[in-house]
Amino acid sequence: MRRTVLALACLCVLLLQSGAVRAWGYQGHQVVGDIAQQRLTTAAKDQVQQILNGPAPTDIDLQKALHVWHVLTLKEAGPWADCVKSVARHDDGRFHYELSPTHPEYERPCIPFNSALERARMEDYAKRNWSTCSYKVDGVERGCHNTFHFEDVAIQRDGFDRNDLGTNDHDLVAAINAAIAVLTDQTIPPPFPFSIRDKKEALLLLTHFIGDLHQPLHVGAIYLDPQGAAVDPDAAHAIDPATETAGANLVKDQNLNLHGEWDDIPTDIGEASTEELRKEAATIVDTAGPIGGWAAQWATDTLHVAQDALQHLTFAPPDPPAPPYKWSVGFDDHMAYLRHMDEAKRQQLAKAGARLAQILNTIWH
Repeated sequence: MRRTVLALACLCVLLLQSGAVRAWGYQGHQVVGDIAQQRLTTAAKDQVQQILNGPAPTDIDLQKALHVWHVLTLKEAGPWADCVKSVARHDDGRFHYELSPTHPEYERPCIPFNSALERARMEDYAKRNWSTCSYKVDGVERGCHNTFHFEDVAIQRDGFDRNDLGTNDHDLVAAINAAIAVLTDQTIPPPFPFSIRDKKEALLLLTHFIGDLHQPLHVGAIYLDPQGAAVDPDAAHAIDPATETAGANLVKDQNLNLHGEWDDIPTDIGEASTEELRKEAATIVDTAGPIGGWAAQWATDTLHVAQDALQHLTFAPPDPPAPPYKWSVGFDDHMAYLRHMDEAKRQQLAKAGARLAQILNTIWH
């Protein structure tokens, strides 16, 4: 879900299936939602159920006959904002949800939203949030809503600051605050370019974006000079597109994508929270202060994890060249790095679930 997205022929289809565009993969977003769901107060749980599902059919026979009424939880809601990436903008201006003909398994996390009504919601969301800002990759417009998923704060920074390069009015922190505004019956203030139709859309987005906010490489970024040495873009007052790593999407680790490695959750976790993660989430201390400042505080916390993940690595142009990668990465001890990555992922998933629950329990106390 980073800035690296793929085009399908001339349709410029934004693919959900690309590993480079999906923080945590769909499993991680389901895990975050599941942790939060189990930490909700009764009042918050009731509100989540009503917003995601509306009133349940009261006639049991009707429920059996329809076989369609399914109670969505935050677990199922988690992947929604990545499912939207399967909406393509056609040359005639139409927006249409596209399935991959060669990889039907990619649709798995989006099955809860495969009705005509929910597909129409995704298409409408993508259309409303397509041209509210310009986001081009390799000269091709990708749609503003793709920028809502990340920050690119240089790891030299001590914390999140809207004045730093790598942030903007349509980034991840701003998107989270926009979703909170809708859920609390507030107006999204200008100049933030978000169109969120209703509380359901806001809750779907918030559930996903809190997950994104805790993936370290969705917040912190390393910037390099042509030789692969770290540079501070804020000191230079510019980002060099020729050498940027795009949140490590353009960094090759052997035959893997470094950003993608951080997206993949530990294989023993699966698609739901584990007892270990729930216990870890219970240790997360609630954040103090006004709710509107929490996303920025949590971005700072995640930035520190990104610093630890990126600052001790070495980078060089791939030899031989390996497009689209601009860099290959080296480690002092690769296995030790992977073990540390595994530990960091577990902690970040637990934090995300606990903090999503804190937001919802605060709104509906």
